[in-house]
Amino acid sequence: MNINIDFDDLKERALDLAQSGVAKALELTDTGVAKAKELAEISKLKVLNLREQDAIRRAYMDLGRLYYAERGSAPEAAYSDLCDKITRSKAQIQVNEQRIADLKTSGNLTDEEVEQACPTDFEDADWEFVDQTLAHEASVAQEEPVQEEATAEVSEEKTDAE
Repeated sequence: MNINIDFDDLKERALDLAQSGVAKALELTDTGVAKAKELAEISKLKVLNLREQDAIRRAYMDLGRLYYAERGSAPEAAYSDLCDKITRSKAQIQVNEQRIADLKTSGNLTDEEVEQACPTDFEDADWEFVDQTLAHEASVAQEEPVQEEATAEVSEEKTDAE
C-alpha cells in the first residue's frame, strides 16, 4: 500500500475540481437565467397577442355595428342572414325587457332587488350551457302540448266507448 501522497498535487486537483464545478454552476445559472428571460418574454408576447386579438374582435364588432347601422335594412346578400339574426335578436330583447318590466310591476320589485338577484355581468357566462338549457326547455315546451293532446284523445275515446 503506497501512501505517498503529494499534498501539492492533491491541492491542485481539488482546486481544478472546484474551479470546474464553479464554472459548471455559472454555466447552469446563466442557462437558467437565459431560459427564465426567454419564458418571461414569451409570456409578455402572448399577453400582447391576446390584447391584439381583443382589439381585432372589438374592431370586427364595431365594423359589424357600423354595417348594420348603415345597411341593416337592405344588406347585401352575403350579410342578409346575419342582419336578420340581429334584427330578430333586437326584437326578442324588446319582448324580454317588456316581460321584465311587467314582472317587476306585478311583483312590486325594485331595480336593486332584481339586480342583486339577477346580475347582468355575463362576461364569464357559459353560453354553450345556456344555449343547451334553452334548447332543452324549448323541446320540453313543444312536447307538453303533444302529451296534452294525447291525454285528450284517450279521454275522448273512453267517453265514446261508454
